[in-house]
Amino acid sequence: MKLEEAAEILPKSIYEELKNLLRDVPEQNREKAIDAVVRKYKEKSMEIEEAAGIIAAQSISEPATQLTMRSYHVAGSVEAKITLGLPRLIEIFDARREPVTPSMKIYLKKSYNTKEKASQLSREIKEVLVEDVADEVSIDLVGNAVEIALNKSLMKNYEVTEKKVASALGEALEDVSISERENKIVVKLKTEDVDVKELQKLRGKIMAVHISGIPNIKQVIVSQDGDRWVLTTIGSNLEKILEVDGVDVENVRTNNIHEICDVLGIEAARSAIIEEASKTLKEQGIDVDIRYLMLVADVMTADGIVKPIGRYGVAGAKGSVLARANFEETIKHLTTAAVTNDVDKLESVVENVILNQIVPVGTGAFELIYRPKKEK
Repeated sequence: MKLEEAAEILPKSIYEELKNLLRDVPEQNREKAIDAVVRKYKEKSMEIEEAAGIIAAQSISEPATQLTMRSYHVAGSVEAKITLGLPRLIEIFDARREPVTPSMKIYLKKSYNTKEKASQLSREIKEVLVEDVADEVSIDLVGNAVEIALNKSLMKNYEVTEKKVASALGEALEDVSISERENKIVVKLKTEDVDVKELQKLRGKIMAVHISGIPNIKQVIVSQDGDRWVLTTIGSNLEKILEVDGVDVENVRTNNIHEICDVLGIEAARSAIIEEASKTLKEQGIDVDIRYLMLVADVMTADGIVKPIGRYGVAGAKGSVLARANFEETIKHLTTAAVTNDVDKLESVVENVILNQIVPVGTGAFELIYRPKKEK
């Protein structure tokens, strides 16, 4: 087969790749190579009206039963755990708004690719709260105030000053007066009648006040990946990380799919679903064809938003009343359909299986009937 003939059969991306690879193939073997690629492509293609969704669901869910319920420690840190296995796969396909353990992997520009600069950048992006630099945050019942005893060593490590702490408290809290007394910062409510509950609420707010760094970046671990220094974080804030000078914006990863969608768009979210699901399965030695994951990702993102596979997403949004009722909340769906005079046109698989009718897939999708000529 000639290359021009293959162009009419193969998708453009495969054709272009084949065209480039043939440059290294001897002239006498090129047609054999083209024939082999076209034959392989046809073998992998699905027949018209084949039930691709059912095959994809089975191909993912059956191996997924072998996944373990485990997590691992990042770079040997006891405190830094990342969810893996079945819990992570459930997070992905349920399109959870926030992963149980959000994390990022941040590569640095060449000019920042040293241990010293990576360590400095890790200190700059780590979120520092009042509780991180305080030895004690106590309630003074006599003075109706909250006293913050700062740790000088921690403040030096995080490059934080008393003035910076006081300034952050002033910006975050309303109707309070802030003063310094005997190496302590005292925060007092301006209202006269103050009870213990109000002081306890104030103490909680004070401990959570943001002083420096990027919000939600709870921990940063510096490690080396080949010849590049990498920052692995516990917590995620993609939008703010991309604004940091020194970060290689083309090599930043987060496991928060909704965050990717908000910052980079739905196509990036689709790619993230495929990449995260594939990585989760491969980490435990399970090989699932990437096209099944692509099909699921397409279904989850087809409407321009990331939708879960479940009653509150793809399954719950089916047009068929019987298909929705078959999944979960049967009485609710049937009652609502009866009240709203909903009509089920029986166009999909599930509702036809329920009614014991021919399903519209495979040979059941066609109404053409072949009547052979009768032999005389």
